[in-house]
Amino acid sequence: MTLAMGGVFPLAGSLTSRLFWENDGDDRKMEQSAEDYKLIFEKEGVYLHTNAKRSNQDTSIPGFIRIVERAGLPALEWSPLEHDSRNAPAVLYSKKDGDGGEEDTNFDPGYEPDWAVISTVKKEREHVPVKNSGQWAFSLPLSELYSLRRSRFSLGRNFLVLTSRGGHPLPPLHFHRGGTRELLRALQRYIILDPSPLDGRLFLAYPQDSGTLPQSFDRLQFLDDGGNDLVSRFIHDPYATTFGGFSKVTNFFRAALRPPESPIHTRTPQDPSLPPQSDEEPGFELITCGVELGPKPDVTRGPPLDKWEEFLDSEGRVTCPEKIKELVFRGGITHSLRKEVWKFLLGFYPWNSTAKEREDILRVKTDEYFRMKVQWKSVSEEQEMRNSLLRGYRSLIERDVNRTDRHNTFFSGNDNPGLTLLHDVLMTYCMYNFDLGYVQGMSDLLSPILFVTQNEVESFWCLTGFMELVHQNFEESQEAMKQQLLQLSILLKALDPELCDFLDSQDSGSLCFCFRWLLIWFKREFSFEDILTLWEVLWTRLPCENFHLLIACSILESQREELIGSNHDFNTILKHINELTMKLDLQTVLRGAEAIYLQLFLCKELPVMVKQVLGLYVPPSSEEESPDSQASETQRLLSQSQEGAAASNPACGPSYP
Repeated sequence: MTLAMGGVFPLAGSLTSRLFWENDGDDRKMEQSAEDYKLIFEKEGVYLHTNAKRSNQDTSIPGFIRIVERAGLPALEWSPLEHDSRNAPAVLYSKKDGDGGEEDTNFDPGYEPDWAVISTVKKEREHVPVKNSGQWAFSLPLSELYSLRRSRFSLGRNFLVLTSRGGHPLPPLHFHRGGTRELLRALQRYIILDPSPLDGRLFLAYPQDSGTLPQSFDRLQFLDDGGNDLVSRFIHDPYATTFGGFSKVTNFFRAALRPPESPIHTRTPQDPSLPPQSDEEPGFELITCGVELGPKPDVTRGPPLDKWEEFLDSEGRVTCPEKIKELVFRGGITHSLRKEVWKFLLGFYPWNSTAKEREDILRVKTDEYFRMKVQWKSVSEEQEMRNSLLRGYRSLIERDVNRTDRHNTFFSGNDNPGLTLLHDVLMTYCMYNFDLGYVQGMSDLLSPILFVTQNEVESFWCLTGFMELVHQNFEESQEAMKQQLLQLSILLKALDPELCDFLDSQDSGSLCFCFRWLLIWFKREFSFEDILTLWEVLWTRLPCENFHLLIACSILESQREELIGSNHDFNTILKHINELTMKLDLQTVLRGAEAIYLQLFLCKELPVMVKQVLGLYVPPSSEEESPDSQASETQRLLSQSQEGAAASNPACGPSYP
């Protein structure tokens, strides 16, 4: 039998606690005497989802997840919340199916894939027929649980997939009101959940008496899932998130810093033949041998770009885009030119387009934008009730819009048209990129763009250009964030081994406190006006694509005396970094970041890993780009920065590599 699964459909109102066990026709199979039955754990608001496209059943089934003991044997059971419990059929398993396998990544947006529910009962037992009510109940003995897999949709809700030792998956269990953490804690009374070395979201179940060493709950890296994911909670309150959701955050990032191809080993002091322990950061031995860095060069910031017309030819084509990028990197852009230049930096207009071509581009992009906008504007309430993802995106957007940059006059007050534009652009982006949809934090990226352009269509397309650079930050796997934290660690190890040693000694070597910086490009660390300058500098991609990591290094170096001198511990390090918000001077940070880049570039024996982060490494077999030519480019920049950066000269010339 097959149960078609569909989207998330949160049910309004409160769920009341009821305990019942149902069967299709034979209640005696699930009846237990009071002496044989013991309720260990119960959580309401756990849903099974049906596919609204394929049946007339409800799009979701609310219910309870329970851990019970029946005649002393523990089992995991789910039962629906049904007004008439006697009419709800059950799917029974003797060797109960759990679920867990890989989820289908090619499912239709808004709908989950179908999941086959296969009974593993012996031959004499018949399959339970599917009744029109679509209500299901199951009971899985914990001795038959083989694995548990945690997954998450963009809405931030967790769902668990269980697999039995027979290899058959159950339908995913969706926790609309959180509770996966509590469930796992309760499960660990009976079984051991051990992370798979091949898949960080997959956990293998072992009986407590299997001889396997118990694993602490914190090693499981399950974060509390009460409607927000790691990304959104860290944005709004990184301090509380780190101590609440992460629990032992360093374990998470130590695992993240381990290369995917590196197996997990354990060793004893008597067994030196095995590889290094798993919490040793990979690659750092190449840096700790001693990197001799010279003094930081003096760097001078230049004036903002204040001329535009003289960079255009007779047809309105930009004659020297690299020079413009260099001037923007050196000093930013004046307010009067910011809107125009941003549209080029973010890909709304190609640099080589003529004025006439830009008029055509604007017309085409305007039509395309409103075609996408009308898609969600024309969805009826009835349709939206059957589209849980769209409904979820709308709910998140409406909540975030009401608290995004409300101190700015463009978004302040009630019934502000700026808020309406913010909402509409984000909703339309969901139609543009439905796979990603909306993730908390994206409103932070849009608000400065909308403030500058003050145009719905232009702000949308500029947002899509920005998201091309940072969309991986918001993906479920968070591999991009882990990689950036690793790269930041590599840079800091080369720049300041003493600071790194101190952070390691305080269990902070993972640099998890920099998570929010990298996630939304320092949006919460600087003033609104400073962010406009910082982002346009970063959009030039000069002097390297990872210049935002050098910004982070510059901030950390500016705080080294406070961190080391005050002998901070893990808690106070995180607190101190979080309290830097709105206290940093942008121009000082930018000068420091550029000086770091030049200092590293001038190092004669820079480790390969550092070169790779900075984009300076050229494989020996590569003949497409000469390291000597790249060196001459940076040497020219170095001399320019030392001479005061004559940024007002519009002459076209060589730019940053």
